[in-house]
Parts: sequence; C-alpha cells; structure tokens
Amino acid sequence: MDGTWRQALNWRGRQHFLTGPPAADVPTVVERLIALPAWSGDVRTALGLRREPGSDDLDTALAEHRVIVTYSFRGSTHVMHPRTAGAHLAIRGSGRQWELASWRTHYRLEAEDWPRLRAVVRDALSGGPKTRPELAAAVTAVRDFAHLEPAFLDKSQTFLKPFAWQGDMCFGPSRDGELTFQQLDGIPGWEGVPPLDDAGPTAVRAYLHAYGPTTTDRIRYWLGEGLSAGRKRLDGWIEHVRAETADLRVDGEDVLLLEADVDDLRAAPDEDGVVLLPGLDPWVMGPGTADEHVVPPAHRQVVTRGANLVVVGGRVAGTWKATKDADVEVEWFEADAGAPGAAVDAARERLRSAR
Repeated sequence: MDGTWRQALNWRGRQHFLTGPPAADVPTVVERLIALPAWSGDVRTALGLRREPGSDDLDTALAEHRVIVTYSFRGSTHVMHPRTAGAHLAIRGSGRQWELASWRTHYRLEAEDWPRLRAVVRDALSGGPKTRPELAAAVTAVRDFAHLEPAFLDKSQTFLKPFAWQGDMCFGPSRDGELTFQQLDGIPGWEGVPPLDDAGPTAVRAYLHAYGPTTTDRIRYWLGEGLSAGRKRLDGWIEHVRAETADLRVDGEDVLLLEADVDDLRAAPDEDGVVLLPGLDPWVMGPGTADEHVVPPAHRQVVTRGANLVVVGGRVAGTWKATKDADVEVEWFEADAGAPGAAVDAARERLRSAR
C-alpha cells in the first residue's frame, strides 16, 4: 500500500482520540497511548482533550485504581493502565540494574538479597499505602536491611524504582502532600509482570497500534531509549511480530503497521484540523521529537523543551501560551502557516473544556 504522511497522521490522530470520536473515559486513553508523563507536561489536559466531556477525570480513575502511576519510561513516572503496564515494566527491569557491581557496592546488597527484600516491601504494603518514611521504617526494622534507610529516603528515588519495575509496588494516593506507595496485587486488570519473551512482542504491537505506521527506528527509540531494551532483543521482538504486520510505503518511506489496522488506515477521512496540545504530549513524545513527520527539524528544540503545541494535520505548526485574560495566544512557526480562524477558535474552545 502506498500513501502519504498526511493520511497516516490523520489515522494516528484518530488512534490518539484527537480527531474523530473521543474516548469513553480516561483508562481507554491511557491504555491506548501506553504511558503519559505524570509530573512533566500537563497530563490532565492531555487526557481532557481526548476523553468524552463529562466522563470521569484522572483523579477519579486513580482513586478507583483503573489507572496507576509508576516508574517506567526513562526512569520517570508515568500514568499507565494496569492491564498493559506489566509488559513494559518487564522490559524496563530486564537490565537487572540492581545486579550491577556499582549497585551491589553502593547499597551493600547482593543479587540474592533482592527476593527477600522485595518480599519485605510487599509485606510492608499489605496493610495499605505507606509514605516513604513509613516504608523505610518497616523495611529497616529487619536487621539485615537496617542500613537501607538513606536509600529509601534519597530524593532521587533511584533505589525505589526496581521495586516498581518488578511489580512489587506503584504510587498510591498522596497523603498531606507526601508520596505514598501501594501494592499492585488486587488492582483490577493487573496480572503481574509477564515473561520477557511475551512482554517484548506485546509492547511492539501496542506501539504499532498507537503510533503507527512507523519505522523500526521509532520502535527502537520507544523501547530502547525509553525502557533500555537491548538492541538484539528489540530486533528479535520486531521480527517476532513481523507476521502480523504489513509493509507500507508512505511518501516513499518503508514503514510498518499492524495488518489488522490497514483497512482503518485506508478508510481514515482526510482531515486538516487544528489541535492545541500541552507540552510533552504523547503526540510528540511517542514518536520522539526527532520524527520530522511530526516535528519540523528547525523547531525541534522548542518542542523538546516542553512548549505548548499547535498541531495542524498532525504536524506541529506553532506554539501557544495562555494570556492574562485566560485566552490563548498562538505563534506560528511560519508567517503564512496559520490555519483558518474558525479552526483555531474551535481548538481554543476545546482546550478550555479540557483544562
């Protein structure tokens, strides 16, 4: 199948619920987009733009455990769906960072100490969410782990991440402004961290469904730079899924898409709508700001730094900022690139409703 990037991005926009029907609720958006940055960008606006007006918001979905927040991509915190988080956490934890010599020396823990330590953490959280000091106190009450209090309380939170990657805990509800952690067991949809051989292909399929059609380089970016998946493993997972994909040419470029999505791509309506997105939105973070089909190379830096984005036909065409009178001021990258005023006004109104 031959096609154009305009057509491809039109289809992807519908997959992201930015064009076409909105998602029924927050969990539907999160499951499709895989991971949304929790504390960078503006996750609430990103979700509000995509969900049905009046449906439950992020706070409600978190309180009902229909979505979770955990350490995942690039070691940062992301909103994820319990049903799809496990596969991506399996990939993130596959490097077994805690077995590195530097970790063993710094934390005075050997690889064989971790199963027992993890069990202590899970047991400490069995009675409900705990703050970091509370969790540290419970774990360090065990004599062999008494030296780990500074590790649990360190501002970098580095030591806590392997527990999330291995499915022992995720973030809980804040308590008086303090972070808490809770068990994942019992959260609807959570089925644990699957074997890596299953997790890898599952993650490739999920990416193609949300961010396709795309190149293997973009898949490597998402799972390699994002989750530290090794190149050899990654290529094996891509090859494993090849029987389920179609080879397409989009404006002369060879790309992949799940075979099951090809007919929908062909039927995608030709749209050139305007969307005002918050900075660091999944629309640009999923493919990466180096993807010139989405981000003009000359303006990559401002996108990477987190500017609010004006997207026209799937491609970033400018930035926006809020004014003192709660209006939105648009600045186009090119003087003659402005979209029709009615389209921009509609995008402004949609943004207001989402925030």
